[in-house]
Amino acid sequence: MLTTTLSDFRKDIKTYLDKVTQSFETLIINRGKDTGVVVISLEEYNSLKTTQHELSSRINQQRLDESIEALKSGKKIVKKLEE
Repeated sequence: MLTTTLSDFRKDIKTYLDKVTQSFETLIINRGKDTGVVVISLEEYNSLKTTQHELSSRINQQRLDESIEALKSGKKIVKKLEE
């Protein structure tokens, strides 16, 4: 995780954004006492949104938990398609 001030970010914006996108760093830009902005890559953002969707309902959570357990144990989960 990187942190910087708004002034330093302005001075070297390209370098900071390159680190965020190429190294998957999270950048926090401090804007004063207890305020700031978090910059993440689009790929990281999409991943977070996907995780949020997966955890948005109990059914999705159960499917995810089953898949994780199956992966750990080497089992396959076969679901019947509903007609």
